[in-house]
Amino acid sequence: MAIRAEEFVGIAPRPRRPFTLGEWVDRGTVFSWLMMAPPILFILAFVGYPFCYGIFLSLENRPVAQPGTFIGLGNFIKEAHDPVFWQVVRNTFVYTGVATLLKMVGGLGLALAMNQDFKFKNIIRALLLLPFIVPTVLSTVAFMWMLDPAFSVINRVLIGFGWPKPGPSWLGSPILAMCSIIAINTWRGLPFYGITLLAGLQTVPVELYEAATIDGASGWQRFRYVTLPILQPIILIVTLFSVIFTFADFQLVYVLTHGGPQNATALFATYAFDIAMGSGQLGLGAAVALAMLPALALLIVAITLYLRKKS
Repeated sequence: MAIRAEEFVGIAPRPRRPFTLGEWVDRGTVFSWLMMAPPILFILAFVGYPFCYGIFLSLENRPVAQPGTFIGLGNFIKEAHDPVFWQVVRNTFVYTGVATLLKMVGGLGLALAMNQDFKFKNIIRALLLLPFIVPTVLSTVAFMWMLDPAFSVINRVLIGFGWPKPGPSWLGSPILAMCSIIAINTWRGLPFYGITLLAGLQTVPVELYEAATIDGASGWQRFRYVTLPILQPIILIVTLFSVIFTFADFQLVYVLTHGGPQNATALFATYAFDIAMGSGQLGLGAAVALAMLPALALLIVAITLYLRKKS
């Protein structure tokens, strides 16, 4: 059948709708990028730029207030032959490992206790956050007074129980100083573990516990086969954050011991600060600070791959 041209006469093309900003923003991809743009810019400005500048400094011999000269991996080679650096590496891993383990075990026990029904439960839960809320410097100064050989409350209690005067030198002995900063870091980090794991405990269905009880499971078996598998992803994520925070800890150690005695409590952050700001070697200090990156990166990748495998 033939179509005559006259049939199309007078048919005008449909006018296009005018472009509006609202329609463009309503698009899913555009709205998502608009929401992500501020945090991305913030990270690039306050994390990305200092990180890249730190890498640049680590490749230079850069004294304070002087132009730098490019030396490649010279700073990393120098620190690899520095015995104090390897002492710092050992201190950091011991400090991070022991403190994280204590916080994980103590926080889990704290969460299990706070998950029970008792009087003034909400008030006690709120009070548990105090160690995490109090500024680090303020709480560290209080502990410095508590551990002072002349005015130590702990020493007075020990002497009262028969300990020889003047009592232990908590910050003057290398072993006791390390134990002291680990204990204080554990005290500060317990609320973070406890509250986070408590939130995870409250998502466990009660029916699972009831079914396990009907099957004859004991309290330990309910914890091992019901509670722990459900909390495992949360424990891993909290442990990851705790390791990162503890690995890069600065305020507590610097205020309490300044890395002493005899570098027994020097960590990556405090040692890098002393080299960069105390000795004026910005390049070498940046290299020491970057030395912690491979260990943290491996840990993050390992936990991420494990969580993806479990999911």
